[in-house]
Amino acid sequence: MITFICYPKCTTCQKAKKWLDGNKIDYVQRDIKTDKPSLQELSAWHAKSGLPLKRFFNTSGLLYKSMELKAKLPDMTQEEMLELLATDGMLVKRPLLISEDTVLVGFKEKEWESLL
Repeated sequence: MITFICYPKCTTCQKAKKWLDGNKIDYVQRDIKTDKPSLQELSAWHAKSGLPLKRFFNTSGLLYKSMELKAKLPDMTQEEMLELLATDGMLVKRPLLISEDTVLVGFKEKEWESLL
């Protein structure tokens, strides 16, 4: 089963949902704002993704900017970054697509095509 984690008002998430529906891919949708990822989930997804943890931050988000995280992240440990991400779903880059063996962060159509 694929889990599609998104913020319904986000235009990129809307494009990703349209793409999933258009490709007839079954998924369970989860709103990142009302059902934020836990520390355990984020840790597991980060490990499974093989991506640098910084890729999980929504760097264009208002919260990221207001907290001045661009300057703070380089001095934080991975554990501190994961704990911070777990405090608010709006800090997490979206959409996220989680399957048994894959974690995709953000919507890049070609990347999604090659992995689904």
